[in-house]
Amino acid sequence: MRQTQPSLDLLIALDVLLEECSVSAAARRLHLSEPAMSRTLGRIRTAMGDPVLVRSGRQMVPTPRALAVRAEVRAVVEAARNVFTPPGRPDPATLVRRFVILASDAVITAMSLPLLAHAAAAAPGVTFHFLPEGHADQHALRDGSADLEVTVIVDPAPETRVEPLMSDRAVGVVRPGHPLLGGPITPARLAAAEHLVATRRGRTSGPLDEALAAMGLRRRVAGSVPTFGAALLAVRDSDLVGMTPERLTRPLIEALGLVTFPIPVELPEMTLSQAWHPRYDADPAHAWLRERIREVLASP
Repeated sequence: MRQTQPSLDLLIALDVLLEECSVSAAARRLHLSEPAMSRTLGRIRTAMGDPVLVRSGRQMVPTPRALAVRAEVRAVVEAARNVFTPPGRPDPATLVRRFVILASDAVITAMSLPLLAHAAAAAPGVTFHFLPEGHADQHALRDGSADLEVTVIVDPAPETRVEPLMSDRAVGVVRPGHPLLGGPITPARLAAAEHLVATRRGRTSGPLDEALAAMGLRRRVAGSVPTFGAALLAVRDSDLVGMTPERLTRPLIEALGLVTFPIPVELPEMTLSQAWHPRYDADPAHAWLRERIREVLASP
């Protein structure tokens, strides 16, 4: 005779039978017929090698073996239900999580302080670790070395989830008293100045150069640095002209006492997005992180 293999269905049925001590009552709770419930009890008896429930007058009573395992059965059934129950929103006060965020230095400058301040006040068990964008970050979301990427997403991996967050525009930035501020900033005067480019990939030409070229103009690029922060520091102490995202770097621009001006040519806006791997789609803690990022970048 083939032995009945234990299963979750049998454990659930056993849990109900031990609570009701009645085949008919257990059948009603599990939406089964009484004969089907009786057959299930027979399978449980075979699997356990014990009668489990026995007749005592008009009632059924559990055997000592059944009483001994009742609490354990209930715990296993509850644990199984928890596995298949979607988790609710996390409580930030008790959330313990380490988040790695990949972003440009401008984004890190804009986000790090608000996120760290929020964690200190409302989610002390959460830590944020910011990594600068680089040449080796294209697989960071896929291999799990980063939880979230916040940047201008150009060519995401096919499975990557991408959510646009905000638009920003490039503005020119110079030190106070810069010669360029002595008159209207025209395309010709802008092109004649010496420029410093912030680029982590070493590219020193882009949409501005294309727009100037269409007017028969060409700017002089004195050099490049890998971050906006380095560019702004260099601009502060020289006659170099920089370009920077207006909203993202506003706190640093104000802290350094720099002056911004509109670029006198039409340039496309930049769309900043957050991107993550689909493994985190249903993760409540990760959803909490994405919500915090939205809040921070939505602030003026």
